[in-house]
Amino acid sequence: MEYVQERVATLHDFGGAAPAAPLSRTAVVVPLTARDHASLAAEHVLTTLSDVAPGSVVVALRADPDRVAEVSEWVASLGLDAELLWCNAPPVESLLAEHDLDGSAGKGRDVWLALGVAATLGEFVVVHDADATTYGPEHVSRLCFPLAHEYSFVKGYYARVENDRLYGRLCRLCYEPVVAALTEVTDAPVVDYLGAFRYGLAGEFAMTADVARRVRAQRGWGLEVGTLGGAFAAAGFDGTAQVDLGVHEHDHRAVSGPAGLSDMADEVADALFRVLADAGVTVEYDALRERYRETARRYVDQYALDAAFNGLAFDRAGERDQVDAYAEAVGPPGPDERLPGWVDADLSAQAVRATARDALDDATG
Repeated sequence: MEYVQERVATLHDFGGAAPAAPLSRTAVVVPLTARDHASLAAEHVLTTLSDVAPGSVVVALRADPDRVAEVSEWVASLGLDAELLWCNAPPVESLLAEHDLDGSAGKGRDVWLALGVAATLGEFVVVHDADATTYGPEHVSRLCFPLAHEYSFVKGYYARVENDRLYGRLCRLCYEPVVAALTEVTDAPVVDYLGAFRYGLAGEFAMTADVARRVRAQRGWGLEVGTLGGAFAAAGFDGTAQVDLGVHEHDHRAVSGPAGLSDMADEVADALFRVLADAGVTVEYDALRERYRETARRYVDQYALDAAFNGLAFDRAGERDQVDAYAEAVGPPGPDERLPGWVDADLSAQAVRATARDALDDATG
């Protein structure tokens, strides 16, 4: 246990922290795919959330038309008073196209749609994934607590330790060493901000409705990093906090293959370097790639020692192979396909909500 403060306010769990928080003024967003539905982790998260009873819950659903009725029935069976926002419903896709907002779809776009709706339902918005088997009722209050104390953006952090192994590989071996390598060559405040978080890729974060309307969203797996870039502009160091969510156990992904960690690393890196470009930070990518390799290999050695200290299994060679795979992601960002902040969108969240609701009624009626 420790109580060290970081560049942003860091709130620790010294033993079952469950602070009072304005839950009745909070809307909770939970992205869900048909792949996740009926999983033990998702069921645990949603049933636990029903006990929390925040002001509103928006489940951002991505499912094919032939699956949506099944998923809707399952969510309803859990006793959670939630609004199911069918993010990829054909009428919603058509609505987005009418406003030149069509394009690739993924977790980021789903959360963006839900943020627009949630910001009309609550003064505060909490976002968290549906794949944490260790999710607890105190998580929402911990994320929401700083928002009632003059902070406008909050990030969760936790340890990814389970099955006697260290997980969180994408954050440990890609994001963190890239940011650390950047701090050696630039003193840009945005880089300090990105490095201030103990788990920069955590899917658990919270913000005021005003910030939710202002942040731009990456369409896919770069959502968390892109959100940090938006939070830096909207909240800055003084308006940002991070909170301890304990030890998390999540679903795991393979390194290679579709939707594997290597593909996710490409999107995370693209989002990271887009944030830097927005801030006017120039990056020498070839030099950074080599500096990243050196930094990440040093991290691997340090994690190996930490694992041994705790009696955990550790695959040093495998982690070094991952570093080599992630190094390929260090390069200039591709075309900017981010979604606009809702304050700048030529589309209302109310229109999205109504369209999604009608589509869901048609699919489940």
